[in-house]
Amino acid sequence: MTNLDTQLIQGTNRTEDASTGAIVPPLYFSTAFRHPGLGESTGYDYSRVTTPTRALLEQQLAAIEHGTQAFAVSSGMATIDLVFSTFTRSGDAIIASDDLYGGTFRYFDTRRDNYNIPYTTWNGQDVNDLVAQLTPATKLIWLESPSNPTMKVLDIAAVAQAVHAVRPDVLIAVDNTFLTPVYQQPLTLGADLVVHSATKYLGGHNDLLAGAVVVADPALGAKLAAQLTTTGQTLAPFDSWLLLRSLKTLGVRMRAHTANAQFLAQKLAALPGVAKLLYAGVGGMISFYLADGYSVDAFLRGLHVCSFAESLGSVETLVTVPAVQTHHDMPEKQRLALGITPQLIRVSVGLEDQGDLLADLTQAIAGAKA
Repeated sequence: MTNLDTQLIQGTNRTEDASTGAIVPPLYFSTAFRHPGLGESTGYDYSRVTTPTRALLEQQLAAIEHGTQAFAVSSGMATIDLVFSTFTRSGDAIIASDDLYGGTFRYFDTRRDNYNIPYTTWNGQDVNDLVAQLTPATKLIWLESPSNPTMKVLDIAAVAQAVHAVRPDVLIAVDNTFLTPVYQQPLTLGADLVVHSATKYLGGHNDLLAGAVVVADPALGAKLAAQLTTTGQTLAPFDSWLLLRSLKTLGVRMRAHTANAQFLAQKLAALPGVAKLLYAGVGGMISFYLADGYSVDAFLRGLHVCSFAESLGSVETLVTVPAVQTHHDMPEKQRLALGITPQLIRVSVGLEDQGDLLADLTQAIAGAKA
């Protein structure tokens, strides 16, 4: 199927339970599977290795990201751990774009301090600067576009072309959580791996915890599969089934998120009390700075439709303060250098009525003036 919307909705149909003709694939809870005989298998042996429900989800994830193989894991952080534990060893080095989810930096710091895997950062703009940072020890480049929370857009194709021209062995991984395959397909741009916190837009309903890794090269997939069998960070059958359900509406949800975010970005930028607004132009994530003299706490307490909560990508609008939530473990000097100030507000724009969202944010901002 070449059309993404059709693949999202029809890609898992006619693949299971042909005897009943069920439109919705069944959910298999079993952790063990009978063997027909000695040395024989149905393809399913033990649920840590694979299950019918998770296998169907992984086929769909690979299809929508144009990869050869996908892996559904227990959380977004588990995707990072799977990639690192597979492709890096003590003494290896990585390069990361400088504005990422705070938990990613926390993981990088742990790997650097405990496992001797140093990392440097790149500002995401000048590809020549990135290439200049490559050393013989470099094994992996980690990108996030748009960045979290300052919404910097990176040229993934330019990075892949420049890096692979001089170091084809260096892997390029892209966190595609914010835009999803609806707006960005990094593997088609030259990246080697794509990761998602599937808890966010892929899941979309604040009711499951999951992660996904998708690869372009089958050889990379084989290494990931072996590592995942060993570590067992796999996604449970019920969460796999929930994610299969959610993916069917991903296209329509992302377009609705974008329409609401574009509307709010235009309106909020003109409001008194908003010093600066950041938006990548598509997707549902926006950030803005409350002006000096406006209380962040008063703003949060004044919200009635939006919720002050630490997540993103769901049908509900969620408001986060990165400096004290998602990026609180980052040293203050590093946060401020990136523009993550105490006045920075991140909004995951949901699917509520545009007018209701604007009215809620407008009155909360106005009420926050000291």
